[in-house]
Order: sequence, then C-alpha cells, then structure tokens
Amino acid sequence: MAKSVSAGTPAQNGVKKKKSKTNKRLTLFVLPFIVLCFLFSYFPLHGWIYAFYDYKPPLSLSQCDFVGLQWFKMLFGNKTQVAQMVQVLKNTFAMSLLGIATSMLPMLFAIFLNEIKCKWFKNLVQTLTTLPNFISWVLVYSVAFCLFSNTGMVNTVLQNLDLIEQPLKFLDSDSHTWLSMLLWNTWKGLGWGAIMYLASIAGIDPELYEAARVDGANRFQLMRHITFPELLPTYFVLLMMSVANFLNNGMDQYYVFQNSFNKEHIQVLDLYVYNIGMTGSSLSLATAISMLKSLISVTLLIIVNVVSKKTRGESII
Repeated sequence: MAKSVSAGTPAQNGVKKKKSKTNKRLTLFVLPFIVLCFLFSYFPLHGWIYAFYDYKPPLSLSQCDFVGLQWFKMLFGNKTQVAQMVQVLKNTFAMSLLGIATSMLPMLFAIFLNEIKCKWFKNLVQTLTTLPNFISWVLVYSVAFCLFSNTGMVNTVLQNLDLIEQPLKFLDSDSHTWLSMLLWNTWKGLGWGAIMYLASIAGIDPELYEAARVDGANRFQLMRHITFPELLPTYFVLLMMSVANFLNNGMDQYYVFQNSFNKEHIQVLDLYVYNIGMTGSSLSLATAISMLKSLISVTLLIIVNVVSKKTRGESII
C-alpha cells in the first residue's frame, strides 16, 4: 500500500511562507499604482454616458434629453461633419505615420551616444538632449515664438544681414505644418526615448563584444552586428505599442502651435475633440468621437498583440 504524500518538510513550508509574505509585500507596493490607474484610466469611462444625451451645461444630466445614437449618426450623416472628420483623420494618420517612420531615431541616437568614450562629454550630450522632455509645450512654443516669429531672432538676424526683405512666416503659415510638428516633437523626445535603449545596451553580454574584437571586428562592425540586433526586440515592442496608439497623438503640442493659418493641417483627433467640446460647446458630440477613438485604439491594441504573438511568439499584454 502506497504511503500517503506528506504535506512537506518544515524547510519547504518555511520557504512557502517566506514567498507568500514576499508576494503580499510586493502586492502592497503595486497597490497605489493600481488605484491611480483605476482613477485616471477606468473611472472616467462613466463619462461615456454623455454621448447618449443632449448635454447642455450647467444643467444636470437628468435634466437633459436622452437622444440615443443621435450623435453617432451625425458623425456619418452630416456631409460637413464627415468632411471635417476626414481632414482630422488625415492629419492624425500623417502625424502617426511620421512618428512611426522616425521611431528608430532614438535607438540610433542611443547607439552612437554609447560609442562616445569621453565620459563628461557623453553625460553632457545626454543631459542636454533629455532636458527638453521636461519642458512643457507652452514653454516650447514660447521659445519657438522668440526664435521664429515675425519679430523673432531668426528673422531679425536675416534682415540685418540683408538676406531677406520681409520676415519669413515660420509660425503664421500652413506650409510644412506636419514636418514642423515632427521636428519639434523629435527635438523634445529624442533624448528621453534613447534612455530605454541605453538601458538595453547596458544589459548586452560583454563577452559578445570581446569575442567579436578577437575576430577583428571594428567599432562600426560591433554596432552593426551586435548592438543593433540586440536592441531590435526592444524596438519592435515599442513600435507595436506605437501602432496600438495610432490615434493617440496627444493634444498639448498641437494646441499651443495652432492658429487660424495652420488649423486645417494641425488639428489632430485629440485636438479636434477638445475644440468641439470646449470651444464648440458640444460636449456630447466630443464624447461620442472620443468614445469611438478609444474603442478603435483598443481594437488596434488587440490586433497588434495577436500579430506579435504569431510572429514573435510573445504578446505585449
């Protein structure tokens, strides 16, 4: 007759209790972040109910008429509204595609920054390129205005040198709006985006470099055949997250740079929702558009996750 399996030795029980205490402690550490995520990401979703009412502030929701899917039908039934949405989506897709097309710049910058042997110069470059990330877009626009307005430093210098007769309209123009927004966004986020790649570089096995040097590889060959391939998994994960957030361009940058001259090509979806809700006094329509945007973003995230699982064997969520 087989002996019954014992519950475990005292040593094993002690290890289990220690792991249980560690797990509880880690759960308590994570709990505040879970609460913050719920408050800022999930709790506001109850506001979607405004998309089904004809909400007119400062009335309470109970005093407003229930209109069902009226605002959703309006998005696709009104020709003027459809034309505006087409232009807004065009701007959104353009900025997102340009962002994806230049998404490799932080990785390349991190690779070349890692090759700088002078430590103080490397730290200086990294600090100067990371600091713009902590500057608000309001201050960024203030800098842009001081440099590129009609009376800014660039136009003043060019006129004093007799290179131009009339000030160049850098800000008060609708030409190259997408490109200028891309350049400002790249300047602001390049250094910050490189931090994750620098951390990945620090985790590369040094023996790979030593073996390659023994085989006669130079610095550029080390970058090409070791550093670059080792960073590709990190790059593809971030790239897939960018695709999943294809419609989320943010609002701050475009809000401060928008004016009556460039409004047609600078108004992305997030800014369009804000303009309709706050300046157009149509909070219900803005909520309906925002609701559709969120649903499409979740759908894109699921699709990207499925593609990642099938191609890389790993999911991102």
